[in-house]
Amino acid sequence: MSTRFADRTVLVTGAGSGLGRAIALAFAAEGARVAVAGRSADPLAETVALIEKEGGTAAALTADVSRSAEVRALVRQTVELFGGLEVAVNNAGVFRGGQPIADLPEADWQTLLDINVTGVLLSMQAEIAHMRANGGGTIVNISSNLGAHQRRPGLGGYLASKAAVSALTRGAALDHVRDGVRINAVSPGASDTTMSLLPGETPAGRATRMRGESPLGRVAATGEVAAAVLYLASPDAASVVGADLVIDGGASA
Repeated sequence: MSTRFADRTVLVTGAGSGLGRAIALAFAAEGARVAVAGRSADPLAETVALIEKEGGTAAALTADVSRSAEVRALVRQTVELFGGLEVAVNNAGVFRGGQPIADLPEADWQTLLDINVTGVLLSMQAEIAHMRANGGGTIVNISSNLGAHQRRPGLGGYLASKAAVSALTRGAALDHVRDGVRINAVSPGASDTTMSLLPGETPAGRATRMRGESPLGRVAATGEVAAAVLYLASPDAASVVGADLVIDGGASA
């Protein structure tokens, strides 16, 4: 078993399910102490239980990433629990879509901005403040292939929010690389989570659909996306700065 992240503390937001949970489990399996964060306590407790079942170390911390005070408290609590913060994965995000821009509800637009964009900005600000004062660190933001790399009708608000995540990542990477903070993004396509299911669709139905839609012919396993995150956070990627690694089976090629 690899121990690339032994004696490292990792913070993962949106870790109560899906990609966030897979990422947290993957870091714990490689020796990290993992702070799993989100708005709902019960799913986070499930993630912690899964990590501890495999002999890992984790703690659940509730926070709303769209609120600056809660994000600063999240970073502070992580440091108090585990003694530091070397890696942060800003995964918390929401999906809204299904209508053209002219019909996009203002409330949906605001939610996309608050969580997907402001949430990433506030998270990076709090994480960078700690890291640059304590010897550096690495940050990986979870964007999407839908936005900076691929477009679809009816998703304009979501596309804009995720394109903003990719742009924020590049800007922050250039601003803070000399502070010892290395920042990159991962842009997944459809993966094996409930978010990739169409309304009323089953996983079997999705598999059939993806054989026609995806050049690879399938969705990505959550572990495949997690592996990309761990690579970017690891010393193996020491020269990778401001990258946006697309994991979408060729959909945006």
